[in-house]
Amino acid sequence: METAKRVDIAIIGTGPAGVSAALTAVNRNKTVLLLGSREMSEKVAKAHEIRNYPGLPSIKGADLAEAFRKHLDEAGVTIEEKRVGTVYAMGDYFALQAGEEMLEARTVILATGVVQANPLPGEKELLGRGVSYCATCDAPLYRGKTAAVIGYSPREEAEAAFLQEVCEKVLYFPMYKEETDLPAEVEVIREKVTGIEEADGKRVVRAGENTWTVDGVFVLREAVAPDQLVPGLEADGAHVRVNRKMETSLPGVFACGDLTGTPYQYVKAAGEGNVAAISAAMYADKLRREEK
Repeated sequence: METAKRVDIAIIGTGPAGVSAALTAVNRNKTVLLLGSREMSEKVAKAHEIRNYPGLPSIKGADLAEAFRKHLDEAGVTIEEKRVGTVYAMGDYFALQAGEEMLEARTVILATGVVQANPLPGEKELLGRGVSYCATCDAPLYRGKTAAVIGYSPREEAEAAFLQEVCEKVLYFPMYKEETDLPAEVEVIREKVTGIEEADGKRVVRAGENTWTVDGVFVLREAVAPDQLVPGLEADGAHVRVNRKMETSLPGVFACGDLTGTPYQYVKAAGEGNVAAISAAMYADKLRREEK
């Protein structure tokens, strides 16, 4: 795996919380790695109208997302469009697995949003044993084999297309209504997945009364459950437990936005992103002093 230069703060998520955290961190003269989609949060981009964001009355979600992009560009912050599969605590830094890359940061801010869908039956039990959240990370394990992709938004189609280049066969289960845009070789199955099972060393995708036997299953959502993304992180259901400084149960890991709980408001998320970045900057300063 490739190893990148270690930054002060890695921020996962490009919604209001992640954007706010990145801008604050740069203002604090910290090196930043912002990971997420340049299309910004899907929740923001699809919002019809936002009426309580200070200074931007009755703004459409698409316009707010464009304002975020412009502000980041002016601040010199580049969005790295990479999916982080796991964050590992390595003592005085964190390693973030993003596909075949291993990124490094002194601190991490989680601004991933909240997982809206409940885990599928069998998903957590088989995670790491034929079930994965990252196609680019684990695709080599299924070279020449059959894989199923359960995608919760059109954005996940890119990973299914990537898998098709590696696997002998890819089955794609869209958990959304929009039309798919995939290579002809990918078999699209319009059945709602109800569970994942194990049988004779294979994985079985169940949808209603039908089943499909495959070698591996990729469950792809916009956000990953926090305790799956960061092993050892104290969670409260789909949320992360934080204090007023946005500190989590793991030193050096901070969380903000919808991930920390209700209310799910853009202005609340932006404020928490600001606090998380200030706390992370102070933590990074402390580590730098200890390194000297």
